[in-house]
Amino acid sequence: MVNLESVNQILNELIAEAPLREEILSLGRLRKVKAGQTVISPNQSAGEMPLVIKGLLRVMRHDEKGNEVFLYYLEGGHTCAMSITCCLEGKKSTFHVVAEEDTEMWMMPTAYLDSWIQKYPSFRKFVFQSYQMRFDELLQTVDSLVFMNLDERLYNYLLDKKQATGSFEINKTHQQIADELNTSRVVVSRVLKKLEKEEKIEQHRNKIEIL
Repeated sequence: MVNLESVNQILNELIAEAPLREEILSLGRLRKVKAGQTVISPNQSAGEMPLVIKGLLRVMRHDEKGNEVFLYYLEGGHTCAMSITCCLEGKKSTFHVVAEEDTEMWMMPTAYLDSWIQKYPSFRKFVFQSYQMRFDELLQTVDSLVFMNLDERLYNYLLDKKQATGSFEINKTHQQIADELNTSRVVVSRVLKKLEKEEKIEQHRNKIEIL
């Protein structure tokens, strides 16, 4: 269970100015979500920006037909650069954020973001670093879509999941992976079988182990 001490620890690592840390604590609130629960829906107007304290969020991009593709994960100490843009420009979200596991976030009111960016250098640095980190991850996603075959995309997806969770076990069904990579379950099953023959993974019931 996360308490204010845990929130303070994250803020101390990110924010140098004590007055800003106090503002974030006094104006924000703790939000808990269960695995699989939606945090931000497409076309949603955001009044708060989430800062992950504990857990893992999955950010997806969707099109008008409802198809989705995985973009990146958000872990402890991270926020979503796409949500910052929507907050600052008053736009509705064009992405989907789902809790990959039970997650706890500190929700910061968007009405203060612009003034915090202008007033506090460390918050401005945090925002810019968030943009840069997500931009790099988006470039990797684009590279995988354009330059990699599905075998490489799927294996990189599994490695990203391992790095984000710190676990060699991926608790996903073939259908869930197919949905996130915007392909079919049959194709995912075929590629996973190929990776298993190459001794890169082992498959279990609703679980994949990276070797």
